Amino acid sequence: MATPVRRHRGGALQERPLGWARNPLTEFDQLLSEMSGLIESTVGGAAPAVVWTPLADVTETDDAFHVGIELPGVKSKDINVEANGQELVVTGEIKEKERKGVLRRSTRRTGAFEFRLRLPGEVDTEKINAQISDGVLTVTVPKAEVAKPRHIEISETGESTGSSG
Repeated sequence: MATPVRRHRGGALQERPLGWARNPLTEFDQLLSEMSGLIESTVGGAAPAVVWTPLADVTETDDAFHVGIELPGVKSKDINVEANGQELVVTGEIKEKERKGVLRRSTRRTGAFEFRLRLPGEVDTEKINAQISDGVLTVTVPKAEVAKPRHIEISETGESTGSSG
């Protein structure tokens, strides 16, 4: 069975099949990137740097929040991790590499990045741990003792003898 496709005016086939889901955020991000490139090429280096947000996963266990942020090729000295109350802020910059020859295409992100996360509940900012391995920055934010779930044991008592009447 063939996959149905749409035809544009003029009879050209569209590359995506019917029902293909497009992510509007990705398209908006590409548009923003293209617009900032146009501004930089028009104004020169005086245009303000566009800060972008790296991809990340946030998981929660009983005693901590774990944040994994994709930062391929970034060294730890180029990353700043700060915690203020319940907010975690990771900032830094990916510098463009010097290249020889003509660059035909580039889809890698460069420039300043910022990742902000407001954590639910109380956290212990003194014990936050951050390490980078294989291009992924892993930040572990322990929960405060107050915020950790506590299991309450239920004790059984014998049947009480009550007097009626």
